[in-house]
Amino acid sequence: MKGILALCFLLSYSISSFSQAAPKGKLFIIGGGSRPDSMVERIIQEADLRSGGYAIILPMSSIEPDSAVYYASQQFLKANIKSIRGVHFVKGQQWSAHKLDSVRNAKLIYISGGDQNRFMDVVLGTEIEKAIHDAYQKGSVIAGTSAGAAVMSKIMITGNELKHPDYSSTFQNIEEANIETKQGLGLLTSVIIDQHFVARSRYNRLISAVIEFPQMKGIGIDESTAILVKGNEVEVVGDSQVIVIENPKQSKKVTNNTGKLGATGLQLSVLLPGDKFKIK
Repeated sequence: MKGILALCFLLSYSISSFSQAAPKGKLFIIGGGSRPDSMVERIIQEADLRSGGYAIILPMSSIEPDSAVYYASQQFLKANIKSIRGVHFVKGQQWSAHKLDSVRNAKLIYISGGDQNRFMDVVLGTEIEKAIHDAYQKGSVIAGTSAGAAVMSKIMITGNELKHPDYSSTFQNIEEANIETKQGLGLLTSVIIDQHFVARSRYNRLISAVIEFPQMKGIGIDESTAILVKGNEVEVVGDSQVIVIENPKQSKKVTNNTGKLGATGLQLSVLLPGDKFKIK
């Protein structure tokens, strides 16, 4: 009898621990471009900003953080959300507990566009990153556009090609060891996010990522479009499409002579606003 009670206690403890570990927050991941007013209103609703609380903008992706805060805040102000402000962190500076708490206790954290590498160079492994995770754990909405979308996943596409360093908005080839990735925020651990997806025809880039990381689901979000993530449920929001590429057989093949990547059994879905799907 004591053994059964002990087992029940352990099971109860495990379930409780798991439920505490599951984030209570939501992710609102925008593929860049303009934001329809209806999208901004949806962010406001999901963050419950009209009932109180405040929003912050993290502009560290941008080379001009003040401008990033200004432009990111305009539609929120237009929607009569006045409690929104920028919180800028500079690498190497001492950050006060008050400033970090302003991130941790925000109902909405909005990460601006720019360069995802610049953002993670400031944030990775710091108390800022922990504060973002704490906010997400407690129930905040973490939103981001363009570079602010790329940082959401654990495996982050940097935008650079290792074999072809001259920048292009898309990849010319699907080949081995070409896509550069770094560590992102890790708010999503089973997917890789790409942005400006249809507008910039970034299929080769995301296909390369899904073949190189076959356990990951690739999610390409077009401009003026977003995904809203609640637990493992994902909804498409906005004006355009989301492309989902999967490698369910986890197949990978490299041709010997050229280094081109090949894989069989890849799956591609083109999703429209209102469509829903699941992630792990």
